[in-house]
Amino acid sequence: MKILILNGPNLNLLGTREPEIYGSQTFEDYYAELKDRFKDHDLAYFQSNHEGALIDKLHEVGFEYDGVVFNPGGYTHTSIALRDAISGINTPVFEVHISNLAEREDFRQKSYVSEVCAGSISGMGLEGYAIGLEHFLG
Repeated sequence: MKILILNGPNLNLLGTREPEIYGSQTFEDYYAELKDRFKDHDLAYFQSNHEGALIDKLHEVGFEYDGVVFNPGGYTHTSIALRDAISGINTPVFEVHISNLAEREDFRQKSYVSEVCAGSISGMGLEGYAIGLEHFLG
């Protein structure tokens, strides 16, 4: 299967950003582990701090890939444009959040993308990405 892991804003800072919430491992190191664990599948990775770049990437892969595992970061709670991009593509998207959004600030309680995603997981740390991959791989 061909699956994109897509990360939104500030996730490039994993490993240094608020390690008490997000852990101390960089995403690049974790991605290497995922590629090893799921070596029989074609994994790709893209991260951007820019909403338009994330939309462009969803459009680019949204009719060719088998799935997208997406952590929209802070755009989860603000971006109707990302919701529309997910709705507009054929490729299913699985929403992932490292921290438990239910235990975070009130403004993090609403996800604009959840309703148009094939599934969602929150609070499992980086392992949430593997759970998202498993969703597509059965």
